[in-house]
Amino acid sequence: MKIPKRLIPLLEDGLIDDVIRQLMSGKEAMVFVVRCGDEVRCAKVYKEANKRSFRQSVDYTENRKVKNSRMARAMAKGSRYGREAQEEAWQNAEVDALYRLAAAGVCVPKPYNFHEGVLLMELVTDAEGNAAPRLNDIELTPEQAREYFQMLLHQVVLMLCAGVIHGDLSEYNILLSDHGPVIIDLPQAVDAAGNNHAQSMLERDVNNLTQYFGQFAPELLQTQYGKEIWSLYEQGELLPSSVLTGNFVASDKPVDLPSVMREIDDALAEEAARQLRMLEAKLP
Repeated sequence: MKIPKRLIPLLEDGLIDDVIRQLMSGKEAMVFVVRCGDEVRCAKVYKEANKRSFRQSVDYTENRKVKNSRMARAMAKGSRYGREAQEEAWQNAEVDALYRLAAAGVCVPKPYNFHEGVLLMELVTDAEGNAAPRLNDIELTPEQAREYFQMLLHQVVLMLCAGVIHGDLSEYNILLSDHGPVIIDLPQAVDAAGNNHAQSMLERDVNNLTQYFGQFAPELLQTQYGKEIWSLYEQGELLPSSVLTGNFVASDKPVDLPSVMREIDDALAEEAARQLRMLEAKLP
């Protein structure tokens, strides 16, 4: 096949030895099967921003880290440099998330390299060694639906314990390997502690899973795992080993507003004192 232009630098630099075939073309990238020595891997080539159907919502990019203040200002102004920087940050988000999640034991493709806007990673395969199918292409039995649902809930918990929320999780970005579900497509992943929309995104991810698997095992539709998981996380009680029930009862205990205000006042006073000490330390 004709070598895609974006993959030529990887061939020239020896990161890949051959391009075997195109695997898929999605809303944000094209994926190719490539050969690296004796191994077969995949290369994710990100589409240019004006050719993608998935737009970068501010809900996803809120509080994302950038290299420096100049880059942040350019991104805010929307200059050419800013748009390029925003595109780089969008791609780096998936790379960073993959390395972070793989280290946390989450079932994601193993990343190998990110070079010239191309992510080189593990090719997820089925029991026969072929490229693994997407979950939405598989007809499940009720037993399989319950098993995969629980496996994916555990992955969501592991991700959240690592501080990451997928943000667009559904049956369309989960592959079914010979070892079970593998989560893919993470450029919109968000930092759970640094994004004001984190809770709604986490609950939406879990709800997507619930609705999908509920087609095969209807009793799952009555569960509230998303709210339960977030409640445990918010209370600092979520662990990779946490046992989930699917039940959630919202607290109807009234907020102790005076106590909250006292804590805010104490924090403000402490910060004012800290600033004063810093000022006094600078005086001759």
